Amino acid sequence: MPFPRPTLALVDNGSLEPAATLILRRIAACLSAEIGAPVEPVSLLHSDKVPAAELAGTPATTFEPWLKRCVAEGERDFGVLPLFFGPSGAITDYLPVRVEAVRASVPDLRLRVAPPLADAEGQGEDRIAAMLLDRVMETLARTDASPASPGSEYRPALILVDHGSPKPELGALRERLASRLRTSLGDRVRAVCAASMERRDGAAYDFNEPLLERAFKLPGFDGGDVIVSLLFLSPGRHAGPGGDIARICEAAAARHPGLRPHMARPLGDHPGLVPLLALRARTLVAG
Repeated sequence: MPFPRPTLALVDNGSLEPAATLILRRIAACLSAEIGAPVEPVSLLHSDKVPAAELAGTPATTFEPWLKRCVAEGERDFGVLPLFFGPSGAITDYLPVRVEAVRASVPDLRLRVAPPLADAEGQGEDRIAAMLLDRVMETLARTDASPASPGSEYRPALILVDHGSPKPELGALRERLASRLRTSLGDRVRAVCAASMERRDGAAYDFNEPLLERAFKLPGFDGGDVIVSLLFLSPGRHAGPGGDIARICEAAAARHPGLRPHMARPLGDHPGLVPLLALRARTLVAG
């Protein structure tokens, strides 16, 4: 049965990588079909700088211009579905500022934001952990790092890597997901750690350590097969072919003879993602 209002937007951070916008559009189209209502693919920033020719001729949509256009067309009730694993500052800080800038001239504007993908209360964290496990098992199956019997010296190590954040709760989420992978994989892997791609300076941000390049120097992660599990949804500056993660893996392998990194795929096309987003959509239309 079709969903009633609000007007729904699937919102990501945005990227200068065209593939990220194309994936956002594909997810939004699949979600629209799943819930029987339109879902607009909208980025907060960056994507409008990608030439339309690299986006099948259609320019990317960014949030504030999209909201202003919808308001000008008479829309007042909106729902945002964050395509973020946790409570990123882009959603908790940047988005409200942009909404209030529009609401200043449209006081009856109403906008609700669904929980992020891996919220603990709505079983989202369980689902994301299961998706990560699927990607790890898929990577094991397509590489020489196939599951080995307990005690085998050929068991791979595993690094779960995310973007990195100044928010401790996102670091805690990464650590919990790594712990879940450790428990689920058991004797299939010899060691598990969590790593980040970026961090701010200062001891207050040490929870983002180790950075990925430093993780490859840790005992147990500096040789043999190492699966790099990506807590990313789309290719971009970090994830995907030619990104920073691939570059770091190549450099680590060159530095440590016998090290064989294997990158898992991001989660943007995992079949469990759209059903999870459909649950999020229901939280927006229920009350």
